[in-house]
Amino acid sequence: MSQITWRAPDELVERVRRTATREGRSLNEYLTRLARAATDPEFAGSDVERLRERLSQAGLIAPAGAIRRRPDPEEARRARREAGHGTSLSDLVARERG
Repeated sequence: MSQITWRAPDELVERVRRTATREGRSLNEYLTRLARAATDPEFAGSDVERLRERLSQAGLIAPAGAIRRRPDPEEARRARREAGHGTSLSDLVARERG
């Protein structure tokens, strides 16, 4: 068995560590499964489809979030109009400073 050193941005390392913990795996086990999934040549399709399938097979795909819809254009126009009324931010700041 070999050992390697992985250099990565702190933010990425922390995200990987949190994901491994959430999956109930050690960081080592998670990275090993991730590397195996990313290098398995058994899957067909585009690079993205192959990687997604490998990650899924390894149990490394996070569940998708809620599906979001764009707001109705008329609702957005109405909200913009309403947002234009009332006290301006500059007036609020001036009032707080006064």
